[in-house]
Formats: sequence, structure tokens, C-alpha cells
Amino acid sequence: MNRNLSQCGIAAGICALACAWSSSACAAESLASTQAAVPAFLAAGAPDMQPVRCEPVGDDVLAHQTGKYAGSDMISGFVLNVLSQWQLPNGASAVAQGALTVAQNAANQLSATVQTTAHVTDPVPGGTTAANSGATPNTSATGGQNVSVNGVSQITQVAGNGNVGSNAATINYNNSAPQLPVIAGANQPSASASNANGTIQAGIAFGGNGINVTLQTPAGMATQNILPSNAQQAGAIAQLLQVAGNNQQVANQLQLSLQTQQLSAQMIRQAGVLQALRNTR
Repeated sequence: MNRNLSQCGIAAGICALACAWSSSACAAESLASTQAAVPAFLAAGAPDMQPVRCEPVGDDVLAHQTGKYAGSDMISGFVLNVLSQWQLPNGASAVAQGALTVAQNAANQLSATVQTTAHVTDPVPGGTTAANSGATPNTSATGGQNVSVNGVSQITQVAGNGNVGSNAATINYNNSAPQLPVIAGANQPSASASNANGTIQAGIAFGGNGINVTLQTPAGMATQNILPSNAQQAGAIAQLLQVAGNNQQVANQLQLSLQTQQLSAQMIRQAGVLQALRNTR
């Protein structure tokens, strides 16, 4: 998770908690000063007062409730966009991007297309080196690549000053959701690029039911990985930034747009009746 965002979130949470506590204290003081005006049935110990009762509900019940999730039969396709980019202070840059589109036709047949591109710019004569890249000597940012989680992980490790970095992953059900910039290389499952001396590298690959995006620079690396589930663990989406330098600008972006089927009025009524019957069990 982006460290700055995490710190801001913690600060906002503490502030909200403090405000809520302060409001509760004021409300208690106001209630005490007007206790005589409280209706009898709300007074503590009144015979008409009924306590709030809570009953735990299992997953078998929640699974049949409406409005909790989108069933797999509702999804007719999706568009997955991934983009990683790095801007070094000397003007060099690295970009790797890919898109996977899966669509369903009228015969319920699925078709998939993939696009990838990677490019590196290195305006420094002779190629970017550690000395002119903003990399800080004798520092390192490591360890994040060894973290193994199920689900989504976002890790940012920074050793330096003046850096800007972000990990962003979004999932939406908007059929007309905005897409990331258009990719030129169509029907290519992988792409890679590097500068003349190999100090800056960018690569992306679709394969093995997963995706791997990697940017490597003298000041660190940025990666995005989508790993399929197996016998040992569930599937995972991992975004990682490791920056050991100054004045670096890095970003990982992942956008998943789920395409949903348009249901007819008759199908909506049938689904409503079915859900109502299930809820009466």
C-alpha cells in the first residue's frame, strides 16, 4: 500500500474517532440536563423497553441474499488493463502496458484478444548509469518481492527523498468504463525493451494463466503480477514498488472492467421470484 496514503488514512481515522468521542460526550451532557423530558418507555429499566437482540447468520444464509454479489452467469466478458511506468530525473523513462479483452457472442462463445507494448527512452548520451539516474548509493529496497498473499497486495518500499509513487487497482461493472491509453501492439502475448547499456528494462508477458509486468532501473524496480490459483494458494494480484533513489516518479495501475449481460424484464421477474423463494427457507 502506498505509504503516504496509509499514513493519511490513519490520521483521518484517528481524527474521526476523536470527533465521534467528543460528540458522544456532548450528547451525554445534553441528555443528562434534559433527563426529565425523556419518555418513560425509553428510561432505563422501564417495562416497555426492549433490548436489541442480535443473531449470528451463517454463510449458507448470506449466500442467498440479494444485493451482495454478482453471480458468474451475469458476467459476459471483461477488459483487463495493466500499466507500469517510471520517470527518472535525468529524463529517461520506462513503460510496460498490456490489455486482455474477453467477449461473449450471441452463441455464448468466448473470444480473447491480447495487446502488449514496452518501450524505454534514454536521452543521456552513452546510456543511463547509477551516477546520473538519481539512484542513492549504498541504499537498497528489498524484501517485498518475497511476500506471498492470497487476494490483493500493494507494497511500497522507499529509500530516498522527493519520490512520487502509487499502486492503484480498480474493479468496476461499468460497461462503458474509461480505458487506459490505447496499445499499439495487437495479438502479442509479450513485449520487452531496454536502453543501450541495459540499465533500464521494461517487460510484460501474458502466459501460464497469469500476467507479469516488470520495470527495472538503477533506482529500483516496479512489478505487477497476477497469479492463478493452485493447490497451495488462491489466486493473487500483487503490485510492488521498490525505490532506492531520489526524485523518481513511479506508478502501477490495474483496471478490471467487468461486462454484464443486459437482462430482459421477464428474466428479472424470474430471478426475483427465485430469490424470494430461496429467502423463505
